[in-house]
Amino acid sequence: MTTAVSYAFDGRSAVFAGADVCREAGLCLPDTVRRPLFEDDVWDFTEVVGLPVHMTLSLRRFDFATITNIHWRMVAKELILALLAPRHPAVALLPRAYRTALHLTSCAGRLDELIKFLAWLGGQGVTSLAVIDTRICEAYLSHRRYVTDERGAVIGEQSPGTRRRAAQAVVDLVSYRELFTADRVPADLRPWGGATATAVAEMPSGRTENKTRPVEDTILQPMLAAALYLVSTLGPHAVELAGQVREADRTTSNKAGGLRHDTLIPLAEFTELLAEYRRTCRPLPMLAEHHVADRLANGWSADDPLLPVATGVLARQAGARQFWPQWMRSLRGVLEDAVAEVGVKEVFGRDAAEITTANASSTLAWTMPLHRLQAVALVGIVRTATVIVLATVSGMRASELMELRIGCRRMSEEPASGLHRYRLASKVVKGQPLGGTADEWVVIEPVYRAVELAESLHDGPDDGALLFGRFAFTIRYRWFRNWVNSPAGQRLGLTAIPEGQVNLRMLRRTLALEMAYRPGGVLASKIHMKHIAVATTEGYASRPGGAQAELLAEVNKHESDRNLDLVLAEFRNYQQGILPAGPGARSLTEFFASVDEKLEPAAASAPRTQRSDRDVLNLLTKRAMTLHIGPANFCWFTDPSRALCLKLAGTPTADRPLIGMCDSARCPQATHHPCHRPVWADHAERTKTFLGDLGKTRRTEHARLQHDYTRALRVVAEIDAASTDPSDKDSA
Repeated sequence: MTTAVSYAFDGRSAVFAGADVCREAGLCLPDTVRRPLFEDDVWDFTEVVGLPVHMTLSLRRFDFATITNIHWRMVAKELILALLAPRHPAVALLPRAYRTALHLTSCAGRLDELIKFLAWLGGQGVTSLAVIDTRICEAYLSHRRYVTDERGAVIGEQSPGTRRRAAQAVVDLVSYRELFTADRVPADLRPWGGATATAVAEMPSGRTENKTRPVEDTILQPMLAAALYLVSTLGPHAVELAGQVREADRTTSNKAGGLRHDTLIPLAEFTELLAEYRRTCRPLPMLAEHHVADRLANGWSADDPLLPVATGVLARQAGARQFWPQWMRSLRGVLEDAVAEVGVKEVFGRDAAEITTANASSTLAWTMPLHRLQAVALVGIVRTATVIVLATVSGMRASELMELRIGCRRMSEEPASGLHRYRLASKVVKGQPLGGTADEWVVIEPVYRAVELAESLHDGPDDGALLFGRFAFTIRYRWFRNWVNSPAGQRLGLTAIPEGQVNLRMLRRTLALEMAYRPGGVLASKIHMKHIAVATTEGYASRPGGAQAELLAEVNKHESDRNLDLVLAEFRNYQQGILPAGPGARSLTEFFASVDEKLEPAAASAPRTQRSDRDVLNLLTKRAMTLHIGPANFCWFTDPSRALCLKLAGTPTADRPLIGMCDSARCPQATHHPCHRPVWADHAERTKTFLGDLGKTRRTEHARLQHDYTRALRVVAEIDAASTDPSDKDSA
């Protein structure tokens, strides 16, 4: 047991006594909300104006009461308020104090780790901060570094982030030592030689590769296909279903106005109600399965024809708040007659409209009849589909999605006939001051329509209300996947979604990689990648430095890396005798030959020889900057005046090729490689099929298709000839 060091402490802070926490921190609160004071053991920031929507409620309440040592509780309060108010006169004088206020989220994390550290100290028998030395600091870092089982055996290691938080708790106590009233660490304490918490935790520098994994193609394809199908096909019907649920809640809920509370049987009303059901041939409302199970548990017979009847709903339709058990004797006869004539059925989704299934194999009702909870769940699944489309195709962060509000869609602009520009208004929260910064996203039409559907599905679509609010995407996605894989989703012809992790960060990274690496990949099969690229570029031009600018910068970085990888791979192919084909093949081959010559020791003009991939990439970088990826060729845009696409478009001075107009079989800057062979071979096969189906009278169409077919065969033959290994030719 260590010995405590006494300080003159009367229960009040020498610096912050009586302080209004929010006023000191510059946080705004509504006038009607109680303001947290320094002496409070719980600081409630729930109603602070401008907090981001994605910030959970648990992070908005700082609970110091969990620190049982009152001296240490005072230390924790003083430290957190100093982090929130760095310009306070007493804080500004500290040489190692932060000069910029920390966000409430960061302070909540600091407090959480400090509570862990103080609890650990208590468990070690330490009763005063004054006895902490470097040995104790090292012991705590070791305690937080490793994951142990119930027997204390090490089974793993914590992340660098966890280690950093542990080291930071100790560093903060050192940096703010002079501020504390009740207890302090020793003046000569310099844990880890004065190193920063980041260095102690061995945190990555931030210049390494992004560790967020993209969504696997096997998951992305069926997920996005299902989401687009639900938004486009089921969406309008889901809006109608949501309206039916709201109307039923208004009229048949036990909270509806005008209902009788007495136990007198409304016999006349029941008789008239059941007669109306029989006259219109409408089935009586059915109870959900769990309510049927409750009745069976209460002694109902499984053969009772009234077992599945929702008598409570009928009672409210007849004007009573509930169906009293004593009414059954008088009403059983008319109820059984009605059941025998019209039957019993789920209330929602009756007579559902027919739609075409996702696999276009048949038409069927868009939904089977549903109970209320099932209807609410289906509306929620469609709402989740709008989130998936929005996140996957726009690249918005989670915080930006949660800041969207009703009315965020800006009026569609038409800068040219038939061309539309769609914008969404939200806020950028990451790296911005409290309250965020208003921003707009230029998006493509499917995203715009998904937001429109989400607004229509909103329970309270008042202008300015949060569109999605705070939500847990991983949970909602799990429900979405389970529904798609359930009989309900398979009935609509949806492809099952495999197991695997999907979150909003992964979706944003997937979009960036798809735009940069795979312009003809999985995402492009459902959404036009060029449209997304143009929308993102327009968003960047509209507000340089905004949210879409960050996404575009990430895409450009990936695109540069992709081009370098492709050029290096083609250079290695050249060295193995696998040559490019196409009109631009000679120029590219000559360039590779010049690079290869610089790598040969005999031809080098200086003693140093460049052989590593890094040195080769340095020689290839300039040519990589001219590479543009087409669906069936590589375009080496070295000279705009030679670009066939620009000549055809009448824009010879453009600084980028028009890939959509590329005729790679004739353009002198286009090359074909083995990776393009399947595209041309498939085109030849399909063209051959079309030729066989043409009638004899369609001579013009036949001539055009025959020319395309011949050209495709020629390109395939050129690729095969250029790709043949020289050793194979010699052996032949």
